Amino acid sequence: MKIIDRYILSSYLNRLLGVFAICMLIFIVQTFWLFVDDLAGKGLDISIILRFLLYYSPKLVPLVLPLSVLLASLMTYGDLAENYEFAAMKSTGISLQRAMRGLIVFHILLGIGSFFFANHVIPYGELKSYNLRKNLAKLKPALAIREGIFNDLGSISIKVEDKYGEEDRFLTDVIIHEKTPDQKNNIVIKAASGELKSETSDAMLQLVLYDGNRYEIIQPNKAKEKLRHPHAKVAFEQYNMNIDLSEFNNVDLEEENYKSTFRMQKVEQLNKNIDSLEKKFSEQKEVFANNFNETAPSGAINVREGTIENLDSTLKADVLNFAKVSRNYQWIEITEGALVKIRRKQSNLMAKKKTFFTMQKFINLHKITRNDKFTLLFASIILFLIGASLGAIIRKGGFGLPLVLAVIIFLTYHYIGLFGKNAAEDNSISPDLACWISTLIFGPLAIYLTHRASTDRGFINLDRVLVPIQNFYARYFGNSNHSS
Repeated sequence: MKIIDRYILSSYLNRLLGVFAICMLIFIVQTFWLFVDDLAGKGLDISIILRFLLYYSPKLVPLVLPLSVLLASLMTYGDLAENYEFAAMKSTGISLQRAMRGLIVFHILLGIGSFFFANHVIPYGELKSYNLRKNLAKLKPALAIREGIFNDLGSISIKVEDKYGEEDRFLTDVIIHEKTPDQKNNIVIKAASGELKSETSDAMLQLVLYDGNRYEIIQPNKAKEKLRHPHAKVAFEQYNMNIDLSEFNNVDLEEENYKSTFRMQKVEQLNKNIDSLEKKFSEQKEVFANNFNETAPSGAINVREGTIENLDSTLKADVLNFAKVSRNYQWIEITEGALVKIRRKQSNLMAKKKTFFTMQKFINLHKITRNDKFTLLFASIILFLIGASLGAIIRKGGFGLPLVLAVIIFLTYHYIGLFGKNAAEDNSISPDLACWISTLIFGPLAIYLTHRASTDRGFINLDRVLVPIQNFYARYFGNSNHSS
C-alpha cells in the first residue's frame, strides 16, 4: 500500500470509527427509551438491561453503518479539499478516482463483511433479544400496577385510573377481570377505590377494594339454561383480595421458546421457507377456486316444471311487473334465495381475501428480510461514493455542512426504502423491487457525483441558469443605468 493510500485510509478510519461509535450510542439510547416500559419497574439488574441492549444492537447496524460511512466520507474528503490537499495531489497527477481507489476496495470488503454480519450475527441477536424480551414480560413488576392500562397479575387483570398517597398505595376507579379455573373471563369487579395492604414485591399481594360491585357469569349445566345468560351481581362496601405473585419470579431468562420467526433466519432458511410458503399459498388458492366453482350454481336457479309455460305472456315480457303479482310468489322466493346465496358467496370471498392477504404479507416479509441482507452490501459502497464526491465538491470538513448534508441524504435514502417496503407488505409493488429501489435511485446519483467531482464541475452548473439572466439584465437595464 502506498503512502497516499495509507494516509487517506487512516484519516477515514479514524472518522468512521468515531462517527460509528457516536451514532451507535445515540441509537442504543433511543432503543432504551423505546423499550423502557418493558424494562422499567421490574427490579432488573443492570447486567440484564445491558445484555438486552447488547443483543438488540446488531439490528441497529444496518441503520448506523450507512450513515457513518456517508458522514465519515463527507468529512474526510471535504477536509482534504478544504486544506488544498487534493490540489496538491492533482498537481502530482493523482486524480480523485485514484485517491478513492483504496477506500473503494475497503468498502467492497466492508460490504462483504456486512452481508455475513447480516446473515449470521443479526439473526442470532434477534433470537436472543426477542426471547429475552418475552421472558422479561413474565417477571413481576416492582411497581405492580401502572395507571391507565390493564396489568396482568397472577389470575387477574387490573386497571386503575389513578394512584396516590405514600408509595402510591391508594387507587381510584379500579376494574378487575378475574379468570375462573377454566381460564375464562367470567368475573368482573368494579370499585370506586382501593388500597394495597402489602408490598408489591412480596409473594402475596393483598388488595382491599371499597364501594363496588362484583359480577359473575354462571355456567349452567343444562343447555336450555345457557340461553338465559344467568349471572350474579353482588354489591360490597369492602372486598379483600389476595393475589399470588410467586409464579412471576419463576422465569428462566435463558429460555428460548421462539426460534422460527423470519427475522431470526439466514438466507438459506429464508429461501426454503419462501418456497414452502408460496407452494402452500398456491395450493390453497387452487383448492378454494375449485370448491367455489363446484358450489356455485352452474346456471339459472331451478324452478318447477311448467312454471314458465303457465306464466302469462305479458308477465314474461315485463319482468319488473310479473314479480309483483301474488300468484307468481315462487319467483319472488327464487329471487330472494338467489340473493341469499350471492351474499353468502360474497361473505366467503371477503373472508378468504383477508386470509390470502395475510399469507401474502407473510411471504413478502420473508422476501424483504432476505433482500435486506444483500442491499446492505451495496449501501456502504454507494453512500461512500456520494459522500466522497460531495466532500470534494463542497470543500468543507468538520461537523457543520457535512453533517447537515449527510443527514438529509441518509434520511432520503432510508425513507425511500422504508416507503417501498411498506408498499411491498400489502403487495402493492414487488418485494424484490421495494428493497432495491433506494439502491436503484442512489446508484446513478453516486456515479454522476463522482464524475462531476473528478472533472471539477461542481454539483450543479448554475452558469447555464445565471448567465442568461445576467445577460438579459445587462441588455435591458444595464444601459439605462449607465446613461443616467
